[in-house]
Amino acid sequence: MSPTRPAGPARTNGAVSFWYAADGLPDRRPALDGDLDVDVALVGGGYTALWTAYYLKQAEPSLRIAVLEKEFAGFGASGRNGGWLTSALPGQFRRYAAAHGRPAAAAMQKAMFATVDEVVSVAAAEGIDADIRKDGELHVAVGPVQEQRMLAHLPALRGEGWDEQDMVRLGAGELADRVRVAGARGALWTPHSARIHPAKLVRGLAAAVERLGVTVYEDTEVVAIRPGAAVCRRGTVRARYVVRALEGFTAGMPGHRRTWVPMNSSMIVTAPLDRQVWDEIGWRGAEVLGDEAHAYCYLQRTADDRIAIGGRGVPYRFGSHVDTRGETHVSTQCGLAELLGRLFPAAAGAPIDHAWSGVLGVPRDWCATVQLDPATGLGAAGGYVGHGVATANLAGRTLRDLVLGHDTELTRLPWVGRKVRGWEPEPLRWLGIRGLYVAYRAADRREAAGLGRTSLIARAADLLSGR
Repeated sequence: MSPTRPAGPARTNGAVSFWYAADGLPDRRPALDGDLDVDVALVGGGYTALWTAYYLKQAEPSLRIAVLEKEFAGFGASGRNGGWLTSALPGQFRRYAAAHGRPAAAAMQKAMFATVDEVVSVAAAEGIDADIRKDGELHVAVGPVQEQRMLAHLPALRGEGWDEQDMVRLGAGELADRVRVAGARGALWTPHSARIHPAKLVRGLAAAVERLGVTVYEDTEVVAIRPGAAVCRRGTVRARYVVRALEGFTAGMPGHRRTWVPMNSSMIVTAPLDRQVWDEIGWRGAEVLGDEAHAYCYLQRTADDRIAIGGRGVPYRFGSHVDTRGETHVSTQCGLAELLGRLFPAAAGAPIDHAWSGVLGVPRDWCATVQLDPATGLGAAGGYVGHGVATANLAGRTLRDLVLGHDTELTRLPWVGRKVRGWEPEPLRWLGIRGLYVAYRAADRREAAGLGRTSLIARAADLLSGR
């Protein structure tokens, strides 16, 4: 390939995300203008709120449901993520097991496997063309230390619900038959994952809930949540149940500054790559792909033959502030482009068409939660730690059962009702999170430079962070 210009900076920076580039940002739905009475008010217009509305309306068509979104449906992480419909737990197995026992934690893992198929099935049933292709997920060990870490982790996975058919070890040759990653020593592959186009999925889901009779209000900012009401700038929505589904934007709601931190993740996407490049890379399928680094990356081959790659740029902004338009610093763009070139030398120097960023919600113990207080009617779901594409669907089905008062296998999963302490106040929060990722990057550099074992820096960071 002979690129017409060097990689980075991207031709387009921000503008929410690349996933909206082809069709442009959506036209806004009408805003709420006045007071409203409903049965369920869902605050936020991403996957969590939309899946909850979808399953509630299917179960009880008479329910009056309103979705309240400050910008447009899919403006946040639902329209910016890496397109991984992954079955990975939104948190640590050991923490769920410590609270409710290993069988309960394993049941949650099995529920995540089923959730991937549920999303694929609903998309097909609703006619949502989201470029979905279920070719699985590859965790690639680049270099000997990542291989050591991967192989050491495999026995633990076997006891956490991952049977041999759920997580398959691939040698270097078997991996190369799927994709050729420079320096790769092998990989773990699971079939329980799919590539998606995030914005197409959220747009299709929003249209599906509207067909069911749910009203989606956009340009409608909720400024306060209290029992029985979501207070908006231009009216109050009175509801028996009010569910907070803001994920990385949770910190902007009064009283929730320290509930979940908005962790920043950045992405770039190349221009479409030539067939010669793809032949050298050998990535013929649509497996989503990540490495085993401490500051790990995540990639997908898009339906139009680009590579999208993401990772942590500036992981956290002081005071839990967020950059709503997704602009990404040039140094982060260049760092991701350099990483892409190391993994796939044939793609080195490929033009970068778009760069963007978004935020994900991270609780203090790095484990997601679903909550509903039947006394107050207040609920919440999120803190997905980057695994929200599938987990939001599981949350939506769980919230359906909780709102309807049904005792089901979903409502007995160990993340239901989980509560943890908030994050530290500033500046401790900023210092801790920034220091964490400085440590992980330093550990990755030492390991890449020839350190023969997992860096003690990374071990200390894991211990201090609770990851």
